[in-house]
Amino acid sequence: MQSDKAFFNLYHHGFVRVAVGIPDVRVADVAFNAAETIMLMEQAAEQHALVALFPELGLTAYSCEDLFHQQTLLAGAIDALDRILAASKQLPLVAVVGLPLQVNHALYNCAAILYRGRILGVVPKTFLPNYREFYELRQFAPASAANCGTITLCGQRAIPFGEKLLFRAENQPHFSFFAEICEDLWVPVPPSCHAALAGATLLLNLSASNITIGKHAYRHSLVANQSARCLAAYLYTAAGTGESTTDLAWDGHAMVYENGALLAESSRFQEGSQVILADIDLDRLIQERMRQNSFTQSARYYRQTIEPFREILFEIDFPESSQLLCQRHYDRFPYVPADPAARDAHCFEAYHIQVQGLVKRLKHTGIQKIVIGVSGGLDSTHALIVAARAMDVLRYPRTHILAYTMPGFATSSLTLNNARALMQAIGCTAHELDIRPSCEQMLCDLDHPYIHGEPVYDVTFENVQAGERTNHLFRLANHHHALVLGTGDLSELALGWCTYGVGDHMSHYAINASVPKTLIRFLIRWIADTDQLGEHASTVLRAILDTEISPELIPGKTGSNQPAQRTETIIGPYELQDFNLYYTIRFGYLPTKIAFLAYCSWRDRSQGRWPSIPENQRNQYTIGEIKHWLNVFAYRFFQISQFKRSCIPNAPKVGSGGSLSPRGDYRAPSDSEAKLWLENVERIPDRAPDE
Repeated sequence: MQSDKAFFNLYHHGFVRVAVGIPDVRVADVAFNAAETIMLMEQAAEQHALVALFPELGLTAYSCEDLFHQQTLLAGAIDALDRILAASKQLPLVAVVGLPLQVNHALYNCAAILYRGRILGVVPKTFLPNYREFYELRQFAPASAANCGTITLCGQRAIPFGEKLLFRAENQPHFSFFAEICEDLWVPVPPSCHAALAGATLLLNLSASNITIGKHAYRHSLVANQSARCLAAYLYTAAGTGESTTDLAWDGHAMVYENGALLAESSRFQEGSQVILADIDLDRLIQERMRQNSFTQSARYYRQTIEPFREILFEIDFPESSQLLCQRHYDRFPYVPADPAARDAHCFEAYHIQVQGLVKRLKHTGIQKIVIGVSGGLDSTHALIVAARAMDVLRYPRTHILAYTMPGFATSSLTLNNARALMQAIGCTAHELDIRPSCEQMLCDLDHPYIHGEPVYDVTFENVQAGERTNHLFRLANHHHALVLGTGDLSELALGWCTYGVGDHMSHYAINASVPKTLIRFLIRWIADTDQLGEHASTVLRAILDTEISPELIPGKTGSNQPAQRTETIIGPYELQDFNLYYTIRFGYLPTKIAFLAYCSWRDRSQGRWPSIPENQRNQYTIGEIKHWLNVFAYRFFQISQFKRSCIPNAPKVGSGGSLSPRGDYRAPSDSEAKLWLENVERIPDRAPDE
């Protein structure tokens, strides 16, 4: 049973905090360089980092050139390593430092891996650049020249030595790292490719890398792509401004990427020492490798190359702080980027993916008309907008959209007026069809208590209305040789919040089926803000955005314009349930981890970035609230709703966050139990330490 104390510590949720340091250096002043390195190690340890990476040849400075052939400098480098080794006894982190090292009459450019006063291993550089400004073959031998597998250094014997060393924590098997040095990344097949296939989740690069115009952007490209290709975290650090400027300049560029995403970056050209920190999600990397089975195929294909890797095992001390939350930023809205430019690009692509899907379906079927139910709510609004754009692309008049608003027993004047105004603004063929008479006939046939004047508003009462709407739409489509366009969204499918079969579950083409509710909100706002349908339509769209979400199937109080049903009080806030959905279907995380991420993101409305949401509409949630709604999500998603998703209509996949189509992204049994997930939810605390 996980304790409350453990829950609020990131290390108990598959994270590891890493540090990348750029020490100020003085060329050939090993004592100064060692002191700066130790200072940054201490800073990293104070921030609870588990790894601290430093630049290539950082104990001497990279730019010593032929001074590397001076015995005084080489001996001084070992003395500096000894000092750092002594300091590391008191620091609970792995330090990776660069130094020149003479082994069996050859000189190597090395990375030394240190932990708690012990040298875990030494890795020599594999590829030595000897072109343009680089002359490393003049001073150093490549790793392939080594004729021994272990060395003695700083009084320690049998230290693993070689280019194929993996370092793994026995008490956290997913924490496995590999070190390569500068040029090793710039070759066609970097050594880290094979190291990742051998099991390394963290790839560490000790670099020097002088700066020229535009080179920093190329470094970004290299590191981002290598981290993505290897499904790994990649830590990179280049030499700082203290290096010799006889012929070159240095910018002190450090960065941390995880699977193609930048997590942290240094301030370039900064005088003095600096350290950057990032929280690596090991669970995410392992999940990605497990799902992307071509990664495993590659490991099998290159098994002869990766078999020589030696694994160095060690026990590591994890910080046991009672409140160690992620410093890493997680978007509150994982389907909606907080950055305005990224959000606009995201909305543009999602919208046009939907339009392209619908255009293809209409062209293939030869159908030129669409039937759609318009409620005045978010989903049908967006589906109607997509339909309008599809008609424009196909050069059909928008009057080919046969839109029906179908008021029932609980339809409010607000949503009805919104539906009328929207249809007018779009320019479709608008109809108003009162379903109450046909619903009353059905209720009469059922001998439902409502017919006898009893205020019984059960699921039958609700679904008679939902079914009548869908029944009318399909028969109207038959009558007009049209296609019924579905409006239900991904969030509703996830939570089973749709009427199965003859209800909003069914259509000829479900245009919103892989678009979550939070993204639909922003798509409509984006269309309104960019006036894609004209100023009048934008005004209507904003009114719809301001309307509370409700199925409007149960009558409210007489004279009240407020809905009797409030969807989010029943199934939870969509903004929180979409967060739960994303990390469930995209990464398969434990509920406890999802709750931890939600707490880090949602606990304080004043912290972090928001998309364009007014301050008075920005919510925050306690860990108790997060636990409650996650329990609702787990039960509805895993226990009772899969049968609806097993037979959903065709729909285009929109985002990398996944869809729930059994033909595309998600295949699951309709009769599985939610017990394991619900038991895991129970491990989430009811209160945070500061509540």
